[in-house]
Amino acid sequence: MSASLSPLSASLNVAIGGGIGALLRYQLGRGMTYWFGHNVITAFPWATLVTNVIGSMTMGLLAGWLARHGNASGSLMSSEQMRLLLGVGLLGGFTTFSAFSLELMLLIERGQSATALTYAGVSVLAGLVGLYLGLIVMRVAG
Repeated sequence: MSASLSPLSASLNVAIGGGIGALLRYQLGRGMTYWFGHNVITAFPWATLVTNVIGSMTMGLLAGWLARHGNASGSLMSSEQMRLLLGVGLLGGFTTFSAFSLELMLLIERGQSATALTYAGVSVLAGLVGLYLGLIVMRVAG
């Protein structure tokens, strides 16, 4: 398969991945509300935090895999197609930094500065740790 995708093919990869990622994010939020209760989930944006950590770690795994394997012969998809479908599309639809920004601002506007600061710090640090762990797993696996 050619490493260069047509604009239509590239757009379809992003759209399909994005739809799947958004659906996964929605289902994770519903599942967390079901398991932990509405009061726990609304007191702190746990679903968004968990989504961002999972998404960051998965991005690390994908980046590590693509860096190591690139366009390995026999692959079903080119590295560019995988990057668009999984990285830009699926993980772009799954991770929720726009929701993170909104929730952070809402906490600040409600006068919950300590909670907002904790949420921002934990989100960024845990996301970086997740990404780092994903990269390390792929480096060790190789």
